[in-house]
Amino acid sequence: MFESLKLYKGEEADLAQVHGRLVELGYKRQPKVAEEGDFAQRGGILDIFPVTFDEPVRLEFDADKLVHIKSFDIATGTSFLDHQMAIVLPVKGIVPRKLKTRRIPGIDISEDLPISNFIDISPGDHVVHVKHGIGRYKGIERVKEPKGLIDYIVLEYAEGAKLFVPMADMNLIQKYIGFEGRPPKLYKLGTRAWALAKARAQKGIYSLALEYIEIQAKREALKGYTFSKDTDWQAELEKSFPFKDTPAQLRATKEIKHDMESPKPMDRLVCGDVGYGKTEVALRAAFKAVADNKQVAMLVPTTILAEQHYATFKDRMKKFPVNIEMLSRFRSGAEQKEIIAGIKDGSVDIIIGTHRLLSHDVYFKNLGLVIIDEEQRFGVKHKERLKRMRLLVDVLTLTATPIPRTLYMSLMGIKDMSVIDTPPENRIPVATKVTEFDERAIKEGIARELKRGGQVFFVNNRIQGLNKLAERLKEMVPNARIEEAHGQMPAHELENVMIGFIKGEIDVLVSTAIVQSGIDIPNANTIFVNRADMFGLADLYQLRGRVGRYIVQAYSYFLYPKGWQLPKDAEARLKAIEEHTELGSGFKIAMEDLELRGAGNLLGTEQHGFIQAVGFDLYCRLLRSTIAGLRKGLPS
Repeated sequence: MFESLKLYKGEEADLAQVHGRLVELGYKRQPKVAEEGDFAQRGGILDIFPVTFDEPVRLEFDADKLVHIKSFDIATGTSFLDHQMAIVLPVKGIVPRKLKTRRIPGIDISEDLPISNFIDISPGDHVVHVKHGIGRYKGIERVKEPKGLIDYIVLEYAEGAKLFVPMADMNLIQKYIGFEGRPPKLYKLGTRAWALAKARAQKGIYSLALEYIEIQAKREALKGYTFSKDTDWQAELEKSFPFKDTPAQLRATKEIKHDMESPKPMDRLVCGDVGYGKTEVALRAAFKAVADNKQVAMLVPTTILAEQHYATFKDRMKKFPVNIEMLSRFRSGAEQKEIIAGIKDGSVDIIIGTHRLLSHDVYFKNLGLVIIDEEQRFGVKHKERLKRMRLLVDVLTLTATPIPRTLYMSLMGIKDMSVIDTPPENRIPVATKVTEFDERAIKEGIARELKRGGQVFFVNNRIQGLNKLAERLKEMVPNARIEEAHGQMPAHELENVMIGFIKGEIDVLVSTAIVQSGIDIPNANTIFVNRADMFGLADLYQLRGRVGRYIVQAYSYFLYPKGWQLPKDAEARLKAIEEHTELGSGFKIAMEDLELRGAGNLLGTEQHGFIQAVGFDLYCRLLRSTIAGLRKGLPS
């Protein structure tokens, strides 16, 4: 028997940390990873890739909802899996726990910044203490004091100096994000360097705050269309949603309706993880616009996604007199001409399409709402056209991984933001593995998915070599029905393949990244991404989002060539996708991507320097505080 080890359920640590902590407490055997499927669901908790031990152990909840690990008394003869309070310990689940930070007191901010709700701090991360500057988070240390054992947050500063921060003051600490792609310099404790850096940033922020106030004044001066309150049909449509609304979905819907019913043109970003219900929120906004005799344009990055959104909108609004059309290369020239005429004369209420919607021959009779799905996938020319639209109509942008400027504008309040951060009921995180291209593992992964009646995505980074890859898979799994899909196929051929996959007539779809945006096939729950080292982090995240959209366990494999020495940036991306497996990681991935790639000249050279000096989170807080002060007519 050894002393209890406190574990924090849902937090992350690697297996080496698990073993190290157990050894400290007297546990001598090496933990090992159990085989998949060894453990079933217990007490409403489903764990992926659990850890077992050479000797039995027991995990229990205490009154504070913490988890304790205790050696198991074999004499009782009771299996710890059958213990009513026991759970199976996941590989990623033990101290040193992550640190969830809170809003900084003393800085006048009307509400928490969205970044605070998404960014956790792990040991080794650079952090900003609002009073002492940039240090490195070392973990939680328990110190014996007259009152008993007290937990402290340990931060390391220049020259190895350590700062012990009481847990009560954890709100003074935020993760450092600087967007330079290189680690910052640690501050020296007990000097004025940090106070001077903050003062310089505050001074520079003042000019940007004045500019922001001016932008807001211009926006508020614009007169948009004021939509009417909800109709009975609106309530009927929303009631027919086949799933239970999550609290975040309801909140986002309420915020969007409030914007639509105000005279100021809406410009709102809906940031939510893949499969969290952004489409349903947008669909309700579209229906509200149509109820006021306004037209709606929904812009999507791919023909496949346009087809899927079209099917969803048609199905959800089939009881109502709403004319919905789709404009993409899946439509013939004659059909496109007819649809464009309908848009112009107003007979088309909702048009869903690719960038074809932004062509100069497309005119709307009475456009009231533009919905943009994944804006980062559109080019500069398309964005210029969208910018002009924003001055005239309400705009709703949907994304799982916002682009840097959009993210920044949302955090600043220049663009309004709704966050859908509640996972749908019974959703399970996708088990993620980064590995070399291994035929045996691929064969086993495909066989396991097909055995349970599922389907598989196999994504390649380019069209070249796609056919050869498909042939190789046919040799590996001769009984599987395998087809190819890519953007250069004739429209009717691509459509037939996708319909076949959706209907379950194809077991393995070998494709390019055209499937990465929005495509929703609940029966496909295993994905392989070949040459994952060639994809961006946001792309990898979107691809993983193609699976795990149902209540069964999903698997994602990110493959790189055997014996390949990964470049540092590719290794960092793959490490990030493997680490961020928890539900709702989209915002974290966006921030990680921003750190890895660097933000470039996000706000001009001077402001970029201030962000680097104090960190993005504190910079945002100082800016919002300054803006709030200016609005009140007080010095900041």
